[in-house]
Amino acid sequence: MEGDDYLPEGGKLPELKLDARQAQGFISFFKKLPQDSRAIRLFDRRDYYTAHGENATFIAKIYYHTMSSLRQLGSDSDGLSSVSVSKTMFETIARNLLLERTDHTLELYEGSGSSWRLTKSGTPGNIGSFEDILFANNDMQESPVTVALFPVIQEGQLYVGLSFVDLTNRKLGLSEFPEDSRFTNVESALVALGCKECLLPTDREKSVDLKPLKDAITNCNVLLTERKKVEFKSRDLVQDLGRIIRGSVEPVCDLVSQFDYALGALGAVVSYAELLADDTNYGNYTIEKYSLDRYMRLDSAAVRALNIAEAKTDLNKNFSLFGLMNRTCTAGMGKRLLNRWLKQPLVDVNEINNRLDMVQAFVEDPELRQGLRQQLKRMSDIDRLTHVLRKRASNLQPVVKLYQSCIRVSYIKNVLQQYDGNFSALIRTKFLNCLDEWLTEDRFGRFASLVQTAIDLDQLENGEYRISPQYSSDLAVLKDELSEVENHINNLHKHTATDLDLTVDKQLKLEKGLLGHVFRISKKDEQKVRKKLTSNYIIIETRKDGVKFTRSKLKNLGDQYQALFGEYTSCQKKVVDDVVEVSATFSEVFENFAAILSELDVLQSFADLATSCPIPYVRPEITTSEEGDIVLEGSRHPCLEAQDGVNFIPNDCTLVRGKSWFQIITGPNMGGKSTFIRQVGVNVLMAQVGSFIPCDRASISVRDCIFARVGAGLAWAICEHLVEVTRAPTLFATHFHELTALGHKNGDEHQLVPNLGIANYHVGAHIDSSSRKLTMLYKVEPGACDQSFGIHVAEFANFPEAVVALAKSKAEELEDFSSAHNFSDESKDEVGSKRKRVFSPDDVTRGAARARLLLEEFATLPLDEMDGTKLAETVTKLKYDFQKDAADNPWLQQFLANYMIRDKSPAPLPSPLPLWPPIMQQKMSRRCSAEGVHRSVENDQVKAKRKPDYVIP
Repeated sequence: MEGDDYLPEGGKLPELKLDARQAQGFISFFKKLPQDSRAIRLFDRRDYYTAHGENATFIAKIYYHTMSSLRQLGSDSDGLSSVSVSKTMFETIARNLLLERTDHTLELYEGSGSSWRLTKSGTPGNIGSFEDILFANNDMQESPVTVALFPVIQEGQLYVGLSFVDLTNRKLGLSEFPEDSRFTNVESALVALGCKECLLPTDREKSVDLKPLKDAITNCNVLLTERKKVEFKSRDLVQDLGRIIRGSVEPVCDLVSQFDYALGALGAVVSYAELLADDTNYGNYTIEKYSLDRYMRLDSAAVRALNIAEAKTDLNKNFSLFGLMNRTCTAGMGKRLLNRWLKQPLVDVNEINNRLDMVQAFVEDPELRQGLRQQLKRMSDIDRLTHVLRKRASNLQPVVKLYQSCIRVSYIKNVLQQYDGNFSALIRTKFLNCLDEWLTEDRFGRFASLVQTAIDLDQLENGEYRISPQYSSDLAVLKDELSEVENHINNLHKHTATDLDLTVDKQLKLEKGLLGHVFRISKKDEQKVRKKLTSNYIIIETRKDGVKFTRSKLKNLGDQYQALFGEYTSCQKKVVDDVVEVSATFSEVFENFAAILSELDVLQSFADLATSCPIPYVRPEITTSEEGDIVLEGSRHPCLEAQDGVNFIPNDCTLVRGKSWFQIITGPNMGGKSTFIRQVGVNVLMAQVGSFIPCDRASISVRDCIFARVGAGLAWAICEHLVEVTRAPTLFATHFHELTALGHKNGDEHQLVPNLGIANYHVGAHIDSSSRKLTMLYKVEPGACDQSFGIHVAEFANFPEAVVALAKSKAEELEDFSSAHNFSDESKDEVGSKRKRVFSPDDVTRGAARARLLLEEFATLPLDEMDGTKLAETVTKLKYDFQKDAADNPWLQQFLANYMIRDKSPAPLPSPLPLWPPIMQQKMSRRCSAEGVHRSVENDQVKAKRKPDYVIP
């Protein structure tokens, strides 16, 4: 965050206005507060706020970017670091802590001296207390969700019970599933649900290792909140749910009976969110069974690799997929649905094609699309207004805004009815029938009649939300009295203008504010009437914008008006409460309108994107996961091609079962390998969301997962597992050129192993024969890369000339020294040949396994307990055994040649360090991390057992 942007005007902070007694009282209270490292506590001092202790340091560092903003409260010995916060800065801090960060909670205290009380608290998953501040001038882009997890081991198998609550949309959900040791299912669920906070039991089973789970939660940028296990209870749960769930209790009983482990998690979210403490929740919640297989699974790595979500570091909105695709018109509703759809791509072919049909209708009929956009732009955020209405606040504004938005639904219905294209039946079934149902007199008609009868709609032009006098006889009497006083005030306005020889309104203005009813004239006009003004009128204040004054008669009339208005307001409040309560009973109508409008908004947004790009997007052909291939002709990366000054080079991707289902992509750094595999992933995701995609032609077999992984030296074993066991379509970018032999029979690059579906591709690059300069072509072409471009890429990246020259000299030495053999069964090269080695898959697999074993053995050595002699003997034996095993394995022989440092000294070595690779030399003083490497590979294999359908390593 940029500190200068958040400093108050003039760079001055609000002044701490506490005398010694007040300061001492507050310090005494503050030091009794319970310790909570996550809580940022702010204290409301009416005109400004303060933070203290570590919180003050945090705010000074993060938001002011200077420690000079800190002040000392109290004496030096018992003082307290403090910082003052303006109202504007408080709003900034609240938005940052609750909407952007996920590592803190926010607490607001009110009071004075040593007497303070907590009035508001919020977390990233529960922002209800601060919604009026967070969304006063900003759309709500996503509905935060809190998830509770209850892990348990039964008969040696790990299971997880999951429940979630969406407080904005008043929705509960639950699920339970078997889990692996890395909690990959949990991570996918957290991403799909848009989770902001996760509850875990503190006193849990010790047999469950929760470190991987906490890592998964952290990877998803979710706040971890630990709660006592007693809160994860299912006792009296059905009875509690019967009070808050809409409808009869029988379906709730049926749903709950399907679960064992999820019920404790459900009890935890109900308790944590205090749903039973707010009677406005009663009968307003829905509950559903959440299935992991309902949507394509995405983990946090895939979300980052595909740039799905917006980031504060994005230079423009087109840097992220959300920013690019967000062409929505409604105030917030469409944005939130798009956000959810991008994290929940569909896997059902019919559902995908229904969305694509609607997008095609909007693409082919610009008049339909533009007419719909014009109406949607006038819509308020119906979801948010409904949420505010349910809180039963004594406020007519949400009632009126809901009415104004809902009466426009009939216009949207008319726009849709005018469409008579190929998809008119779909529009009728999916949207028009629903609108007909909810626009009837028994549904929306009753709400419209209430508003038209109860609210004085004529006053809206004045920005006032009043109950209609005809709706209440008491209000009618007070309204007449108010009107009479207003007429007297207006007549006095005209009489005063005549007396001062000024024109009404243009020169002599009548204002109503904190000072009551007053007259105002400009300083220029004041000079003309100064004599009369000082003798017959009472001057209130003189400012740059003019002079405010009154007279005794205006003051008396103003006092009468204020007294009557107070009575009117008091009488109106009871009527307002009644109107709000009745309006809240129509929440189901509003929810259905919001669902229809937000879906239409996102679908037209897809069509607007598809038609407004320089090269229009195309509709992909979708097939089930068991049939078809992934063929993208002329595919492009949607975010990159949208950047200014970028002339994007399209590429084909042909993932064909049994032929090129597993593609190994080689080539120079910065040659476009990562961009290519990411653009394929993005195209597949967009298609399954229901959008047209940036291709010339596309056919996509539905995928149930997208994974993004970075390979290791163990890449061969991983590839073999993906090819032979998982059988997922894969794009594998690598610099490990031996991998290109994965599909070769007996190491012969001209013979492919049938039915494996392995194919080699490379990103093109050209080296000028005379200048030796490298030019990236950014084209993906068949075949393996036939040379290394390391030195040329170093030049391309402006490495120092001396470094490049030394690298060239070493490369020439290595080429002259090379005595590489081709270890295929059919040919042998002579000494001095510069051909690269080719090994059989069996050699590489066994060799890599033996190399890993060496690392594991080394990692388990108790280095801290061994003296130098013992250490030297042990390591020498490890090396001897390793060299012995390498005697009949060509791959291990090259491993020794390339990575082992040979001893050239005839004298005994004081230590074994020169005999080992540099990485092991560096690790002699601290334990090697091979254990972590092994676990990483093991976990990838566990994930692979879930049979993901699409993998981007």
